[in-house]
Amino acid sequence: MNTKIQPISDGIGQEIINLDNVNILELDKEQIVSLFKSDGILLFRRFDVDTDTFKEFTNLLSIDFRNYAGGAFSRRVINGDQTLLSVNDFKSEIKLHGEMYYQQNIPLMLWFFCANTPLADGETTVCDGRQFFNEISSSTKELFNKKKLKFTVSISKEEWQKKYQTDNLNTLKEICQKNNTHLIVNDDQSILIEYICPAIIPSRCGKYQVFINSLLPTKQLSSKILKFEDNSEIPEEVVFELNEIAEKITTEISWQKGDILMIDNTRILHGRRAFADDQRDIYIRLCSPAFSF
Repeated sequence: MNTKIQPISDGIGQEIINLDNVNILELDKEQIVSLFKSDGILLFRRFDVDTDTFKEFTNLLSIDFRNYAGGAFSRRVINGDQTLLSVNDFKSEIKLHGEMYYQQNIPLMLWFFCANTPLADGETTVCDGRQFFNEISSSTKELFNKKKLKFTVSISKEEWQKKYQTDNLNTLKEICQKNNTHLIVNDDQSILIEYICPAIIPSRCGKYQVFINSLLPTKQLSSKILKFEDNSEIPEEVVFELNEIAEKITTEISWQKGDILMIDNTRILHGRRAFADDQRDIYIRLCSPAFSF
């Protein structure tokens, strides 16, 4: 089949480029799975893909598509499909992170689709959490081994009903229980939620350590909600070190219309550069792989 495979950049991912009108739905699934397992991130480029084809292609390789209940941002639903969401709710930079790592129940796999390119900027940023771990100083590794991260968020009744897509307190309690999240309900039905998790996790195969979490964007956007589990502050020099590493090992993906990005959310961190125009339209699907790791 007439495609070209090359690294996305030095040291991360593979780019599968269409050279001759190949139908993306006819690509060799076994080859895709093999590349994905070894690299954790694949970029499909120059295929003739619209939103329906994107959904059809992702359905071939994924299961357990989910909505964004419990998510940190507001996301526009595309064509009435709760599993197809826009990621353009605001335009500022988002630091590297794993998707939904402020709760236990994360999507194991992510798909991004470029429905429309930005006029300028707005690149998606990615890096390998294995490499990130290797770059961290031993003193910071030791700190993260001793102390877990703790997210503490106060949410009004109206806000949690929107965030968790329910107005039923018992449903909310079930969601929090499944996510290992401590829930306090106040008299006015506003809530306080607390979630504790490690900053570093073992890889799926158990051979590697992976730095993947929601630390950097939380420190960037809502600094007060994140501390260590003993309520001590995360030192500024540690956050500075992590941001320095992130910039050093980040790969930027400049979107082309129809691009599809496939990401292992247990290994690859992603983020976004700021942009200013209203043209950029990137969609996301949250799911699990339809194959074993």
